[in-house]
Amino acid sequence: MEYRVLARKYRPTNFDDLIGQEVLVRTLSNAIKSGRIAHAFLLTGIRGIGKTTTARIIARALNCIGADGKGGATINPCGVCANCKMIGEDRHVDVLEMDAASHTGVDDIRDLIDTVRYLPTSARYKIYIIDEVHMLSNNAFNALLKTLEEPPPHVKFIFATTESRKIPVTILSRCQRFDLRRIDSDMLTSHLSNIAKKEQVEAEEEALKLIAISAEGSVRDSLSLLDQAIARGVEESGQMRVATDAVRQMIGAADHTASFRLLEILLKGEIAEALTDVQAQYAAGSDPLMLVQDALEIVHLVTRVKISPSNLADVSLSEHDRSAAKKIAEAISMPVLTRLWQMLLKGVSEVKLAPSPLAALEMLLVRISYSAQMPTPAEIIRNISENRPQQMVTTEKKTPELTEQPAVVDNFQQTVELFNKNREILLYTQLRNDVWLNSFEVGKIEIKISPELSRDFTARVTEMLSRWTGKPWKILVSQNAVNPSLAEEEAAKKEKDIKELSTHPLISSVMKKFPDATVVGVR
Repeated sequence: MEYRVLARKYRPTNFDDLIGQEVLVRTLSNAIKSGRIAHAFLLTGIRGIGKTTTARIIARALNCIGADGKGGATINPCGVCANCKMIGEDRHVDVLEMDAASHTGVDDIRDLIDTVRYLPTSARYKIYIIDEVHMLSNNAFNALLKTLEEPPPHVKFIFATTESRKIPVTILSRCQRFDLRRIDSDMLTSHLSNIAKKEQVEAEEEALKLIAISAEGSVRDSLSLLDQAIARGVEESGQMRVATDAVRQMIGAADHTASFRLLEILLKGEIAEALTDVQAQYAAGSDPLMLVQDALEIVHLVTRVKISPSNLADVSLSEHDRSAAKKIAEAISMPVLTRLWQMLLKGVSEVKLAPSPLAALEMLLVRISYSAQMPTPAEIIRNISENRPQQMVTTEKKTPELTEQPAVVDNFQQTVELFNKNREILLYTQLRNDVWLNSFEVGKIEIKISPELSRDFTARVTEMLSRWTGKPWKILVSQNAVNPSLAEEEAAKKEKDIKELSTHPLISSVMKKFPDATVVGVR
């Protein structure tokens, strides 16, 4: 028989096989038991997390008739009835899948809408699964609106997307939304271990941990990497074996011995030796751009280790990398590390654009070598203060110190604006686009956050609010959203204002004079 890759062979066919999505399963289970099944679902999450797979499982759950042919919608589809089998084999005429990436136009949606009014051929519901729905054009979304708002009782829509922010608010408001979470590395490691046993493969636990970390929460990516690792494994006593060192090399987590050595030479200011070392690496086939990118990875690692030594426990690090990172972290200060990061980051574009990448790399190393010996701004200020005349110092001491006045906020909008005022632009943008408010009290906020945000997002927001307002804050994270995000509210208001304005007699007369014009905003 033809070999099936692990990602297809172990694709979940029911909710029991779906790992890490307990909230979704519980919500759907309650909805099916109570008969409160939404007419449209939106599944969001990173690639390979199981959006399309979940959509097919929902289709089976809603259309299952049981082994005896008399059952109803269930959270545990039987897998043996005609509907379950045909949906599982992607050949059920009443479960239609469409890839929005290749069918983006309004005509594609109109063709789909024309079939909505017809009753299912054999299933309980006619189900439309649209993958990567954010790829639809604006006209296609508009054509879908009316049907999505008032679909026939026999029709269900299931949308899947990796970019929920690109979907119009008018579509989002008509769907029951589920955010599929990244799978925890420990849970993913356990899942890979079970699959390895079924495949009769002996895999070291550290090797599976490396694969789980490298997959970044994606089940499909982890299975693809496991497939690759098995192919590179070694057969021992009739059984395939996956070793940690082989996986580390496969995913590019090999030792950075040469890069660490180069960085240590630069930080000592020995530029001649550094240039000789680079010349040798270049002659051996190293790419100048890759050398800069390796240096960036090392600086990032050293910075993390300096902030928290527990980062040395990362299983993807070799013993040499651990000891070298610890040595550098203890030797240089955080300001020097951040300055080094900025110089290397700028060096990436320089090496890319330069006629001679090697020459650009060498000039970058010269700058880094000399800057490594320069004092930081804080050291310069301290030296100036220590050498300042005594009279000037005495005069300054008489000047009262300015204290920061705590900010006062009464609502969520004012709270978010604090981040803009204090130039925390990234957090400000994330709070506007990726956060949905459930409730607000001064000192306590309940929100739903996007799975794309970093793990320390709420901790950073809490710390800054407490510092700016002089009060303790608590942020609770919920799985469901009550209100739209601030960006969604703003978009909806803009759409409403434009719609109201378009009916104004003066605007109507202008639009008649200029039929190709469109209203893009209201001031």
